[in-house]
Amino acid sequence: MKKLINQHPTKPFRWLLGVFPFIILLLFYIGASNARLAENPNDKLLPAFSSFSDAMQRMAFEPSKRSGEYVFWQDTISSLERLSIGVGISALIALTIGVVNGVIPFVRANLSPLVTAISLVPPMAILPVLFIVFGLGELSKIVLIAIGITPFLIRDMQQRALEIPAEQVIKAQTLGANTWQIIVRVVLPQVMPRLIASVRLSLGSAWLFLIAAEAIASTDGLGYRIFLVRRYLSMDVILPYVLWITLLAFAIDYVLRLLSQRMYPWFHSQTPEGA
Repeated sequence: MKKLINQHPTKPFRWLLGVFPFIILLLFYIGASNARLAENPNDKLLPAFSSFSDAMQRMAFEPSKRSGEYVFWQDTISSLERLSIGVGISALIALTIGVVNGVIPFVRANLSPLVTAISLVPPMAILPVLFIVFGLGELSKIVLIAIGITPFLIRDMQQRALEIPAEQVIKAQTLGANTWQIIVRVVLPQVMPRLIASVRLSLGSAWLFLIAAEAIASTDGLGYRIFLVRRYLSMDVILPYVLWITLLAFAIDYVLRLLSQRMYPWFHSQTPEGA
């Protein structure tokens, strides 16, 4: 008899196992919503699905009477722009500093303690400082995302560079490679798939910092809209927005995983299935 640790589900069964918890949550919500609405038809805490449909019809497919824009799509575009810029800047900084820290001991001795110290500072604690220094515009929101996830990415890139076998570096030097050539030819190809994996892991934190910044100082965005309607207990808007953010995060993660699999198949052959 096979041990449980050695048994792997088939692809269709794996999909079924993945969907099952969501079905349970959906059934739980339907039951709880029906129970509350039976006691109070005007209950706003767990609205019926028809309320979600009406709210999304109004937000996504009817122009705003005040601005003439389709609010739902404008919020989505604004949030994705901020997120992509913040994460992109973070990835670029992390790749540069992390690789240099991992390869050059003198740089690592100089910068590694600073990166470690910054990574221990709660980003939300310095949010008021960012608003004071950078104002209430787009820059402060992007900087918050960068400060929030860049130290984690740098430390992960540094560790990955340090894990590269010393034999590879020695062989490259034996063949006459200088430091720059070792970084470009030996280190970068091996840390790039790890960078994509690290960005995937940091997406949840990036969304958190973005929504927090939008909630405090913004005139559009998914986080702004959620905190705007909370005062009216508009769960028919809040819950679809939360679900939409989840779907966007899942889609971004899925695209990054496909990109990594296409560009670096050797990396995924060494990782567990589904990673």
